[in-house]
Amino acid sequence: METFADYILSEQDWIKKMEIMYYLQKKTGIFFDNSVIAKTFLAKMFLEQTDLGLDENLVVTACLLCNCKKINNPQDLSKIKSYAKDGAEYLKALGFSPRFCKICEEVNRYSGSYPREKESDVLELVDQFGGMLLDRPERIAFKVDEALVLLEYRNLKDKYNRYLQKFKEFVVEMEGILV
Repeated sequence: METFADYILSEQDWIKKMEIMYYLQKKTGIFFDNSVIAKTFLAKMFLEQTDLGLDENLVVTACLLCNCKKINNPQDLSKIKSYAKDGAEYLKALGFSPRFCKICEEVNRYSGSYPREKESDVLELVDQFGGMLLDRPERIAFKVDEALVLLEYRNLKDKYNRYLQKFKEFVVEMEGILV
């Protein structure tokens, strides 16, 4: 019997994956909005423009699902700290492998999971950077250069992310193309 995990991981077209996510969100109420789509597109572009040797399908799928238990109310600090772990447990129930669930759980550092998976470092970068580029109820979006500085010197200060330098180079290169 095919699990949901088998179904979405076997789909190679990321647009079709988003359609699957849309219907899953309608049916189950998981977190899936435009920010997830934007961050997934950022992850896809980063992987296509760099040679990290990672499975793009796996990362894109994880990017679509890693925030599945995120809440809309950022005021509840305990939920902010537990949504990734809660999401990993939910994904396990849908048939995803322990490694896939670990990748999703490591989108942030609250679980303290170590050693971190390589794919998790990509998720962390696109989740944090992409989030800063979007307007939030409590603030307007940051400019790209401000977001890069905050990512490196505030969010990831004293934390090792193996792809931070490549990600910064990617962002600068993409910004140069768009300007």
